[in-house]
Amino acid sequence: MPILKNMDENRRDRSKVWMPLLFSLVLIVGMIFGFDLRDTLRNKRDIQAVIERNDRLEEIIDLIHDKYVDTVNNNGLYKEAINGILKNLDPHTVYIPADEVEEVKEDLEGGFFGIGVEFSIVRDTIQVISVIEKGPAEQAGVVVGDQLIKVGDTVVAGKKISSEGIIHMLRGKQHSSVSVTLKDPVKGTEKQVPIVRDEVPIYSVDASLKIDSVTGFIRINRFSATTYNEFSKALKELKAQGIKQLIVDLRENPGGYLDAATMIADEFLDDNKLIVYTKGIHAPKTEYKAGEKGMFETGKIAILVDESSASASEILSGAIQDWDRGVIVGRRTFGKGLVQEQFELSDGAALRLTIAKYYTPSGRCIQRSFEKGKEAYEKDYEDRLTDGELTGKDTVTRADTTVYYTSKHRAVYGGGGISPDVYVPYDTVRLSSALLGMVFSDELKTVLWDHFIHERTNLNYKTIAEYNEQFKDEEKITKSYFAVLKPDERKAAQKILSKPESLNYFNLQIKAQIARFLFRENGYYAVYTKDDKVVQKALQVMNGDTYSKLINR
Repeated sequence: MPILKNMDENRRDRSKVWMPLLFSLVLIVGMIFGFDLRDTLRNKRDIQAVIERNDRLEEIIDLIHDKYVDTVNNNGLYKEAINGILKNLDPHTVYIPADEVEEVKEDLEGGFFGIGVEFSIVRDTIQVISVIEKGPAEQAGVVVGDQLIKVGDTVVAGKKISSEGIIHMLRGKQHSSVSVTLKDPVKGTEKQVPIVRDEVPIYSVDASLKIDSVTGFIRINRFSATTYNEFSKALKELKAQGIKQLIVDLRENPGGYLDAATMIADEFLDDNKLIVYTKGIHAPKTEYKAGEKGMFETGKIAILVDESSASASEILSGAIQDWDRGVIVGRRTFGKGLVQEQFELSDGAALRLTIAKYYTPSGRCIQRSFEKGKEAYEKDYEDRLTDGELTGKDTVTRADTTVYYTSKHRAVYGGGGISPDVYVPYDTVRLSSALLGMVFSDELKTVLWDHFIHERTNLNYKTIAEYNEQFKDEEKITKSYFAVLKPDERKAAQKILSKPESLNYFNLQIKAQIARFLFRENGYYAVYTKDDKVVQKALQVMNGDTYSKLINR
């Protein structure tokens, strides 16, 4: 008995110790269960609210469909409803309909499946103006100058067919076959050629060439999935040719993939330098820094920008400016400092949603204000033109007057784009709508193509430099152009070209566009850059002492 009594007492003593711990454990489990139940119920309420909102939208659209006085398009109503929601957000959050997603994807991914030709419709006939090197068409024997008469059994010449119609017929699944009938425009002979479709690149690097003995020039039209590889290849080739300084042309470049811009910046920056960072309410801060040794960390750099340089273009420009690595030449950039992510929707459409803002190394966000709405936001170019900012007034009224500093303590600002270190106004001669109408008219396009086709044996220049020096056909082509115009049109054109600056630009475009037929985009820019005021200003800055004075190097 005593022994039993002692055992009971021991149990009671142990229970006194463990009971508080057990009670605490039960309390904790209960709290966790309560929180889980609360979150579950909240989620159920959130889901129920979403369902109710969707039901209301469905109910309204169904009522309109069943009761409205006129026939309506349900898909159109849904699209308008979505756009109505998005208009309260930033201008860069957009809905992409299902039938447009593939085109957007091709543009950013840098390729599609087709035969690999560029064409122009002249006198209602499809003329092959460029053949992609090593592409399906080149391997099948298609050459520049061929006329496309049939695709399969379908006649496409003289049928008022659109460019979109031809593109639709020539594209298709990878490794599928299409037969085309081609005509030699001089000999008149025809040939039927089977072509196996394959991936055709959409290049984002337009041109890469030496524009003097030490200066390389690379023009990038957007930042796609292939841009870094294209740029890297171009830079390696230019370095092998002995360049010491580089001009990167980002004018009219609307942006694209952030990674493409940061990888290119990495080729210019050293020592783990910050290139850009992003952050948002639902997106944690992410930093992008220079990594391994770049290909061009010491030579002089000029980045060319204008009012259409946006997003990824501004990331690259901002990093170069903030680290005083090079000079920015041109005009103030677009001012887009927002990061989008694309989300696929169940019906094949997509939502490109702004998830973060990006900041340059000095900490500035260059996104311009959209508080006055999308219409005012899109009117920015017109406002800059009216204010004179594009044509001679190099001072900017800043919405954000906060001062940031570059690595060499130069003052820079956010809230409205990247302001150039060297301002170059728009060439007002090239703003003339009448002159531009002539330069890009169907009449001039036809005359240029005819000249190229019928003078091919005389246009046998071996190099771009040889062409640049020896080509003298501008006057002959201008006379042919006048000859195809109606009398009143001819009189107006002659009056416009009576001004020396207008005639110089017209002749420049003639020479550059013929060079494109012969040497592709490199040919065009080899000619055009000789009279490009922004390029020439960049060269002047880099070749003089202004460069070192600007960035304190």
